[in-house]
Amino acid sequence: MISASASNDTAFHPSTFILLGIPGMQDQHVWVAIPFCSMYILALVGNSTILYIILTDRTLHEPMYLFLCLLSITDLVLCSTTLPKMLTIFWLRSHIISYHGCLTQMFFVHTVFATESAVLLAMAFDRYVAICRPLHYTSILNATVIGKIGLACVARGLLFVFPFVILIERLPFCGHHIIPHTYCEHMGIAKLACASIKPNTIYGLTVALSVTGMDVILIATSYGLILQAVLHLPSKDAQFRAFSTCGAHICVILVFYIPAFFSFFTHRFGHQVPPHVHIVLANLYLLLPPVLNPLVYGINTKQIRLRLLSFFKWRR
Repeated sequence: MISASASNDTAFHPSTFILLGIPGMQDQHVWVAIPFCSMYILALVGNSTILYIILTDRTLHEPMYLFLCLLSITDLVLCSTTLPKMLTIFWLRSHIISYHGCLTQMFFVHTVFATESAVLLAMAFDRYVAICRPLHYTSILNATVIGKIGLACVARGLLFVFPFVILIERLPFCGHHIIPHTYCEHMGIAKLACASIKPNTIYGLTVALSVTGMDVILIATSYGLILQAVLHLPSKDAQFRAFSTCGAHICVILVFYIPAFFSFFTHRFGHQVPPHVHIVLANLYLLLPPVLNPLVYGINTKQIRLRLLSFFKWRR
């Protein structure tokens, strides 16, 4: 009876999954891992440096830099949820991940992505208030409000992603346990099920369009209002600097959202997309933003750039 029960449980939920890596590129895994590892190291160094500079310099404990701290923390967690396991797949051929380990990775990938999306929205709002409502900036965005915004960003991610775990737990897998991916994500796991995944598809679409999609709309609205205000600046030099800064921010935001939406909709509608293209882009949206954000939001900021220069001079 005990062995029969264990067998039924294994048939319903496999004890392990096998992550294939990048389908069709298994022979190149060793070489593909090199640029991914390089970007991961850049992300760790860049975001850790931004955190160190802001946390150790009290003059930078202002709303814009506190939001930048939140972004750096989410970036570090976002890339660290997938890259270490991916590198073990590529270099050590360690393809096996436990069932609960896979669900944990899925939970963190989607939660941190939703949190980072909310942080980007908060930063867009911060820039809107700073440029369009400068006289009310410190009263609107004080330390208490920033703390509440940070908690709301995390809570929203947890609230909307936790149902993914419940929706996966209800599915039988009938022995299917091979995932053609480098990490565990909701629809990649759900597609292995031998039952209807319609609730998973509907809820996933709802979250993507109503939560992440709304973030994109509000971010675009904020930057639209910012650019409108910039056009009324009397100085052409000030206009140019504002445009270049906003342009860099918008480019990084597009790098974050476009591959993510491409990956998300490919699972549902992109049956003609080559698997290796889908998987590579699905990895880039988790890795490129953590590499670029310290450069665009951090080093591109005058105060942080000056602290970096003084730090390296002191080291010499």
